[in-house]
Amino acid sequence: QVQLVESGGGLVQAGGSLRLSCAASGRTFSNYNMAWFRQAPGKERAFIAGITWRYSPYYLDSMKGRFTISRDNAKNTVYLQMSSLSPEDTAVYYCAATASGVPRTTATLYEYWGQGTQVTVSS
Repeated sequence: QVQLVESGGGLVQAGGSLRLSCAASGRTFSNYNMAWFRQAPGKERAFIAGITWRYSPYYLDSMKGRFTISRDNAKNTVYLQMSSLSPEDTAVYYCAATASGVPRTTATLYEYWGQGTQVTVSS
């Protein structure tokens, strides 16, 4: 089992930035590919970015440039740096982990999930 706890969400004005963190515990964090998803009200959970256990990031094309994923295996933590935020970025942001060594962008292929952290961007 892997336990994931997100933090760093909150209320931010349009144009602002936030950094989300996801702390992992349980199994060896460095063995897992990690990812961030988000879910806005009335919408499906959507992939944002992932990072392999070898520190290789991959992004949804529309997220490139404003979102940066990183990880620190020594701290068992993955991060999502978000910039130039707009009200359309308002959502619950989730951290996810998979033991698959292949980069995944589909939510159903991730075995472990955090409880989510709310990000609200005001106009």
